[in-house]
Amino acid sequence: MMRLDRRRFGLGLVAVAAAGYGGYAYLRGGAKVVIIGGGPGGASVAGQLKLQAPQLDVTLIEPNALYTSCFFSNFYMGGMRTLDSLTHSYAGLEALGVRVVPDRAYAIDTAKRVVTLRAGQAISYDRLVVAPGIDFKTGGIENYNPETTTTMPHAWSGREQLALLKAKLDAMADGGVVVIAVPKMPYRCPPGPYERACAIANVLKVTKPKSKVILLDAKMSFSKQAVFQEAFDTFYRGIVELHLTNDIDDQAVGRVDAATGEVITRAGMKVKADVANIIPEQTAGRIALETGLADGDWCPVKFETFESERAANIYVLGDAALAGDMPKSGYAASSQSRAVTAALLTELVGQKQVAATYRNTCWSFLSPDDSAKIGADYKPGEMRGKPALVASNSFVSQPGEAAGVRKEVYDEGFAWYDTLTNDVFQKAAGKDRAFKP
Repeated sequence: MMRLDRRRFGLGLVAVAAAGYGGYAYLRGGAKVVIIGGGPGGASVAGQLKLQAPQLDVTLIEPNALYTSCFFSNFYMGGMRTLDSLTHSYAGLEALGVRVVPDRAYAIDTAKRVVTLRAGQAISYDRLVVAPGIDFKTGGIENYNPETTTTMPHAWSGREQLALLKAKLDAMADGGVVVIAVPKMPYRCPPGPYERACAIANVLKVTKPKSKVILLDAKMSFSKQAVFQEAFDTFYRGIVELHLTNDIDDQAVGRVDAATGEVITRAGMKVKADVANIIPEQTAGRIALETGLADGDWCPVKFETFESERAANIYVLGDAALAGDMPKSGYAASSQSRAVTAALLTELVGQKQVAATYRNTCWSFLSPDDSAKIGADYKPGEMRGKPALVASNSFVSQPGEAAGVRKEVYDEGFAWYDTLTNDVFQKAAGKDRAFKP
């Protein structure tokens, strides 16, 4: 199994950016790079650009003053972390000289190279980076809409949704039923729903032992399935109930009733939920769809640089990008940001692009001091005669591993989170919230 420590991770972050770029002093003065979205993809590009080319005019457009990570949020659901420990400011980026605009991008004029904000301000760009994250296809489930998310939260994006689901879990009486509805692929963080089931069940078995968690899954197989099913059987027998489906055309959940808490599958199974965590199908963030950067739900990109296939002078990365088998995750977005940063600097300087390589690793909580991981390296290539990101050096945790191995993976995940968020938000450059476990 591949081991990832802080040093290896840090070296991986800078590998692409550091390769062969010594000519930043010749960067064209006054070049404007605008970035939409302040998650791990967009914020990483902003910080790396200013670190490596301080003379660049870099603007980050992000409506939220603070970023709360979806990744690692299941530790909050399980009572092992505070919400503040998942929340990060943009002070470090601002200290580097990034202009952070607290507004939402409303429209993009790709011909004039102008981004219009919801408040009406127009910001011009030479190069645009679009990292808007995900949006939700709530219409795929009958009676489930944006209003229903206040009763049956998805908790798959944003601080408010996470706090809402946690409050419902805390208020649930012993003997209550938690329903987690899992969409078909692709969606943000493939192992996330199963990790959430473990985190919630770990609390219930101590504080509300008569309760249960029911997973209604729109798939027959899922990421890290063997180790999750081992955890369900070993740690949460009688608490976690998994229902898979061979309905490959649509979600397992077909209808909900927010008033009664009923969740109804397409096969007719009815479950009365005391807490319903309905995770809908997903798309690229709305600004990407409305600008024509998407092909269907996601945005096709050139894998060497993550430059948009649909518009010149625009890069799309993170969850919104159509990246083949590379999962939608915080690690993946950060990895892609290195290639985007290098491509932008190469293009503006006029130097030759270095071949891009990418990496993803995902850690999942199973039980205290017991986590599993999955990952791979990726590089541009071909599959079945078409451009693709080709995986290599793949690894995944296996059932039956020793407790010491699982504890090592558990600790590794925590080290990764600190390293990633310190790097993404450039905490060494500015003041940020203290970590509160």
